[in-house]
Amino acid sequence: MSDIIGFIIICIGIAFNFFGCLGLLRLPDVYNRLQAATKCVTVGTWGILIGVCVISGLNSLGVKALLAVILIFFTSATASHALARGAHKFGIKLWKKSVCDKYEEKSKVKNQNAK
Repeated sequence: MSDIIGFIIICIGIAFNFFGCLGLLRLPDVYNRLQAATKCVTVGTWGILIGVCVISGLNSLGVKALLAVILIFFTSATASHALARGAHKFGIKLWKKSVCDKYEEKSKVKNQNAK
């Protein structure tokens, strides 16, 4: 029974990874692509690793899978934030139909207060 549940969780994870990769191909700019990569691919990878843990149980493989889930939880959001901030500081423009740029607004206010 745990094998079936594990395979279902793995299939859900694969679906999330697929849609995240599709978002990387279809979305218009680097910031939207980071959103797809961070949300979908992270949750998809969690699903695959948790499915592996359900199938294998709490042996060495299952514990390593859970440790990888914890590691991905803390590193993926931090890494995507650093990439987005670096892209913004480097001057990569947002998509022309983007509504607002909150980071740019905060930078202008910060620069005006510094003067």
